[in-house]
Formats: sequence, C-alpha cells, structure tokens
Amino acid sequence: MFGLAVVPAVGCSLIWLPAALIMLFQGYIWQGIVIIAFGAIVIGGVDTLLRPILVGHGLQMHPLLIFLSTLGGLAVFGISGFVLGPVIASLFLASWRLFLELHKKEEIET
Repeated sequence: MFGLAVVPAVGCSLIWLPAALIMLFQGYIWQGIVIIAFGAIVIGGVDTLLRPILVGHGLQMHPLLIFLSTLGGLAVFGISGFVLGPVIASLFLASWRLFLELHKKEEIET
C-alpha cells in the first residue's frame, strides 16, 4: 500500500478493496466488512483530505506532476527521492516562472 499510495485518489484502494473482497469470498464476512469500512472511511478520508493539504497546496503543482516527480525521484535517488523528486520539480517550476517573468520585463524595456 505504501508503494501505491503515490497514485492519486485510487492508489491505496487498489490494495484494501481486493483484500476485502478476498475476505468476503472466503467466508470471513465481518472481517471483509471491517476492511471495507476502515478503507473507505479512514484510508479514503486521509487520502482525500490530508493529501491536498500536505502536498498539493504548498507546492502549487498539478497532482500528475507530483506523481511523476515522485516516481522519478524514487527511480533516481531511492527512498529519499520520495521527497526530493517533488522538491526538485517545484524548484524547476519556480525558476522557470522567474525566467519567464524576467524575460517579459526585458521585452517591455526594449
């Protein structure tokens, strides 16, 4: 679930939903219902409420860019790339915006 948690909106449910269905099909009804309830309420709530607060608003990046930069960071830097990837991507976006703003000022002055 930790590995798929970087997939926006559905990552964690790709783990807990099949686990709940397996429990239900094997006859463990209460355990399956508990997994579904816990997954939908707690895990889903954390995924939809806390992720935008912790990741999206501070970086002002599209969720797909956050996802791709996280995967790229993991591929290049290992586990520390989970944080370094989005940080490097946000630094690149900030420098790109600064470049465009400075370039626009040069065009106005000439």
